[in-house]
Amino acid sequence: MSVPGGSATSFCPLQKTGEMAASRAWRGEHLPFVAIMTLVTMVITLLFYALLWKAGNLVELPNLRIGFYNFCLWDKDVSSLQCHQFPELEALGVPQVGLALARLGVYGALVLTLFVPLPLLLAHCNGNEGEWQLAVVFLATSSMMLASGLGLFLSYVWKWARLSLLGPGFLALVLAQALLILLLRATAVFRPRAKVDKSKLETC
Repeated sequence: MSVPGGSATSFCPLQKTGEMAASRAWRGEHLPFVAIMTLVTMVITLLFYALLWKAGNLVELPNLRIGFYNFCLWDKDVSSLQCHQFPELEALGVPQVGLALARLGVYGALVLTLFVPLPLLLAHCNGNEGEWQLAVVFLATSSMMLASGLGLFLSYVWKWARLSLLGPGFLALVLAQALLILLLRATAVFRPRAKVDKSKLETC
């Protein structure tokens, strides 16, 4: 004679195994996406800090201030900072076109990065590869623009802005660049899974 509670008890290990498998599947699908979105948020925060909060200044010292919109050198005659504009900057070896391209690179990287979260979210929810690729294009373009803009600017001001003088704004841009490269790697590895149509499964 069978025990009434025996069949229910025998299903408990199977139920727990199924729940554990479902939990692992959920973590495997959503945790990489959460990590990617966290990295994107960090990049945006770093770019905002360096380019807006710090006003694009890479060197901020009492006797020297150099940034994408500030170029102030110490004037010994008046014992104070003297800020230079064009055409004085061209005489110092900073071309106007080159500086404009450097500004376009770094600030354009910030603008493009702001467009990354939405296609990532849509791709994750819909399992759409095209929307994911759009976000990857934004990330790749932002990375190239930031690297080229920062490198171009440093090539013009390196005679004044030595490595030991560079401040937190520069470090934030370098860290943002490193995270962009990491994001490109992560988005290439953790692609969205195509959503399965449940109605089709039921008809099978």
